[in-house]
Amino acid sequence: MSPRIELQLAVDERDGLPDQTSLQRWIGAALPPEHRDALIGVRIVDETESRTLNRDYRHRDRPTNVLSFPYPPPSGIEADFPLGDLVLCAPVIVREARAQGKTLEAHWAHLVIHGTLHLLGYDHINEAEARRMEALEIRLLTRLGFPDPYRDQSA
Repeated sequence: MSPRIELQLAVDERDGLPDQTSLQRWIGAALPPEHRDALIGVRIVDETESRTLNRDYRHRDRPTNVLSFPYPPPSGIEADFPLGDLVLCAPVIVREARAQGKTLEAHWAHLVIHGTLHLLGYDHINEAEARRMEALEIRLLTRLGFPDPYRDQSA
C-alpha cells in the first residue's frame, strides 16, 4: 500500500517541484507498515506563507524548509484518519540545496522524510533524539539511493 497524498501547490514557480509519485515514495519509505496507507496533506508554499505559519505555530519569524502538523487520532479511531500535514517551502528548499551542494531532488526527499518522521513523533530537541532521527533519515535515504544529507556535499 502507498500513502494517500493530498497535494496542494500554493506557489507560482513550479519548476523543480516533486510530483505526487515521488512524494508518495518518499513518505512511504518513512512510514511503518501500520501507517503505509496513511492520508497525509502536503502543501508546497512560498516564503510568505511559510513565515506566517512558522511565526504563528513555532514563534520563529522567518520562513523555514518544512513544518509538520501531526493529527493525533481521536480515541479509538485507527483507520483512515489523517496522519497530518507537511508544509514545504519551495524557495527555501531550492536555496538550501544550492548552498549545500545537493541535488534538488535529494534535498526534497530528505525534507519530506524529515517532516514525515516528525508526524510519527520523532524529534531532534536534544542530542540523543537528534542522533536517532538523523540515523533513521540517513538509512531511509540510502535505501532510496540518496546520499547522506548530513555529510558536506559541497567539498
